[in-house]
Amino acid sequence: MHSDDRADDDRPGEDPCYQHLIVAGHAIDPDTARDVNRFRKAERARLYALRNEGTVADRAQLSDNIAAELDQALTDLADRTIAVYWPIRSEPDLRAWMTRAHEAGARILLPVVVTKNAPLIFRQWTPGCAMERGIWNIPVPADGAEAIPDTVISPLLGVDEAGYRLGNGGGYYDRTLAALDKKPLVIGIGAPNCRIKTIYPMPWDIPMSMTVLGDGKTQHFPASN
Repeated sequence: MHSDDRADDDRPGEDPCYQHLIVAGHAIDPDTARDVNRFRKAERARLYALRNEGTVADRAQLSDNIAAELDQALTDLADRTIAVYWPIRSEPDLRAWMTRAHEAGARILLPVVVTKNAPLIFRQWTPGCAMERGIWNIPVPADGAEAIPDTVISPLLGVDEAGYRLGNGGGYYDRTLAALDKKPLVIGIGAPNCRIKTIYPMPWDIPMSMTVLGDGKTQHFPASN
């Protein structure tokens, strides 16, 4: 899911009465939410700068390492419907892997923002399919069939010790996962230096199932499955 979090905002709204800070039955103190937002914004800036330190060749190798590890982790591609993403801002580039997975029989999807601050939908992608510019100018399939993924590959800026993802801040991934009837296998991918102790998870944050980072290392989070 990736057209997902293009804005620096971890809160699900801006209502002046703070009613939006009652999420999933949990009342969130506005000061706590503000402090968490500030921490995450600073971490995003730091981790984004780290991700950009490498050369183009370094990033290509990082993407290759992740793709190779995904080949090991997802051996039953023909039975999977996989949401991936279109890379921006020096994110790992899995477009070659998407093509290989498609050729192996997987159904590949890309996320599409239809309405801001609402769950994403997923459209089927195939090599050479018609694309159009979506919200934030990110390419999305122009007319691919909608489907629900059983596996979601999500880019991340940071990941904490409990498997919670620090993304770009729009909240689309968590909002979408919460709306699905059955939680998919969620795989976060990112740079090797994206590990942090905690993102200070809020009630609406949803942990990942596993991560695959650019050093080729995979980590599972059993409690989140």
